[in-house]
Amino acid sequence: MSGGHGSAAEERVWARMPEGTRRALAELSGTELRTLLLGAARDRAADVTPAELMRRWRDDRFVRPAAVDPRRLAVVEARIWQLLPPEVDGVELSPVVPLGTCSAVGPVSQNRVVTTMRGTEVLSDATNALAVEAAGRRRRQPAGGSVHLAACQRHLRAQDFGEGRPAHFRLFALVSSARDAGSGTTQARLLALHLGFWQKVLAALLPDGNPRVHVSAMEGRGRAPTGEMPIVEEPGRGRGGGYYTEAALRITAGDGEREVELGDGGFTTWTSRLMNDAKERCLVSCLATERVITQDDPAGRQGG
Repeated sequence: MSGGHGSAAEERVWARMPEGTRRALAELSGTELRTLLLGAARDRAADVTPAELMRRWRDDRFVRPAAVDPRRLAVVEARIWQLLPPEVDGVELSPVVPLGTCSAVGPVSQNRVVTTMRGTEVLSDATNALAVEAAGRRRRQPAGGSVHLAACQRHLRAQDFGEGRPAHFRLFALVSSARDAGSGTTQARLLALHLGFWQKVLAALLPDGNPRVHVSAMEGRGRAPTGEMPIVEEPGRGRGGGYYTEAALRITAGDGEREVELGDGGFTTWTSRLMNDAKERCLVSCLATERVITQDDPAGRQGG
């Protein structure tokens, strides 16, 4: 437990506690703190009534079921898996990951993640988890090897996205990692793989939805290496500048005011930091599969 200052709300809670509580908790070992928290959770759970449970089920945005028809979602995601290039390995991630999986490698506040009492956090970004898995696999490869991984998972995030926006959603995520071979050839190869895949996915799932993949060069590195692919160049993108390096991408459908963002991605330093190798390059990208269904069904119907 950090001895630093938290939010004003945290400080108000600490002010109500007996003197010395904060220091005493800070001195507990991880196992001791988990034991204490689990005991407190057990005691609180024992007081939950059926009526309280029903109220939470109705009002708690973290636990409400998704509005999407799972039959339609399964069809869409099965088609994406079918289009996955053979060199990409599928991974079924755990619903929880080690504490700090997002904040340890990226500029993400832990307040945006649902933290558990067992030293883990609920999966909030599969690309972070896949990057950890990719780093582990890369360490077992020759330096010139590469790893490409994909996962389709439900994510839960703590921040409030606004009225009508769910706290949990499904993303199909792709992560690639390989060592820099010089002259940008590794970055170009990884980017071509991701762009080509998403183009095939969009053509198959939203042929009439005006889907587009936008690519931005970051840090003044010039045009992104897109080859002959019909990609929309998006110079001067500001969003994601502190998150992505070299190049970023986003996936959209629709036009003008009706344009909807379906996915995002870019190069990161994640596997480089995890492997302690400045030459390692990592590209991540993802698609919100539930938004694809909404675009395919403009009236918002959720039926099968």
